[in-house]
Amino acid sequence: MKRIVFLDFIRVFACFLVILVHASENFYGAPGSTDMVGPQAFLATEADRLWVSIYDGFSRMAVPLFMIVSAYLLVPMKDGMTAGEFYRKRFARILPPFFIFMILYSTLPLLWGQISADTSLTDLSRIFLNFPTLAGHLWFMYPLISLYLFIPIISPWLKKATAKEERFFILLFIISTCMPYLNRWCGEVWGQCFWNEYHMLWYFSGYLGYLVMAHYIKVHLDWSRRKRLVIGSAAMLIGAVLTIYSFYTQAIPGQIHPTPRLEIGWAFCTVNCVLLTAGTFLMFTCIDLKKSPAIITEMSELSYTIYLMHIFWLGLWVGILKDTLSLPTVAAIPAIAICTFICCYLTAKILALMPYSKWLFGTDVSQKRPAEKVLC
Repeated sequence: MKRIVFLDFIRVFACFLVILVHASENFYGAPGSTDMVGPQAFLATEADRLWVSIYDGFSRMAVPLFMIVSAYLLVPMKDGMTAGEFYRKRFARILPPFFIFMILYSTLPLLWGQISADTSLTDLSRIFLNFPTLAGHLWFMYPLISLYLFIPIISPWLKKATAKEERFFILLFIISTCMPYLNRWCGEVWGQCFWNEYHMLWYFSGYLGYLVMAHYIKVHLDWSRRKRLVIGSAAMLIGAVLTIYSFYTQAIPGQIHPTPRLEIGWAFCTVNCVLLTAGTFLMFTCIDLKKSPAIITEMSELSYTIYLMHIFWLGLWVGILKDTLSLPTVAAIPAIAICTFICCYLTAKILALMPYSKWLFGTDVSQKRPAEKVLC
């Protein structure tokens, strides 16, 4: 089956943005945090405030882009495929690398003293419950697994749903993405209270909205290339400005901030992030190439393992570029992200040559694969 070229570009772009987010987090983590920001945030200078806002804020589309790519390829399920077949195929793809890297994050940092033996044992004992201490980025795997579990359930509806019905679902999803702001300004709404978190739009909220949006764009959206480019660019710019501004206005240098409050506009299911993500996705659909450049195809195929391993390399480059060379923030954040991405890419290429490397990648990356078999 022919590859969907623009999805290769999105995977590489989104994978880099994930690394850029985590590079930025080293410039607003409170004292004592690791390579990712903790429950408290602290910005030392006005330059940190500005460039963290821009780099990290713009990059917040990364996770939703991955969700849309997976949904675009997998939803609805193929005719004749059972739920059991779908689960076996998908989970054989993502779970072995996921658990291997959870073990690595629970043990390898012992070698350079980043965690204690007690922390290592605790992390190993909780592998089936949650991600390890130093692998906070693996939180993403749990909502992704949740979407995979739900795809066989929602596929029959999507096969029969009209464009109008899907638009109604997406509208309710978009309204639900305003909930963080409603809670900030108005308190508990639509049935929320201390004994009930399941508000009126609970079942239309979360990443499921991105799944339905991906299907709608693929099946029902018949805009011309020019219209997709214009509207996509406008939505991306508006979403980016709102996302960046939401952080910048709160991130007063020299003060300790509760991270969830500071990052209210950076949550992946907020209306501004939906605009940013949907607009960017529409722009990528305008790529009109018959074939991806070889390096983009290769990076796309390796992107899952690049994502899994990148925290191992990130700390090294933070130490060199931020701590030792003391690069200014405007240069340090992208430099850390670029160096980390390159090192992960080269490491993944080497690992792909090893016997049984499919257990690290979820597929045999030494062979050319159809697009729908190489997911991020």
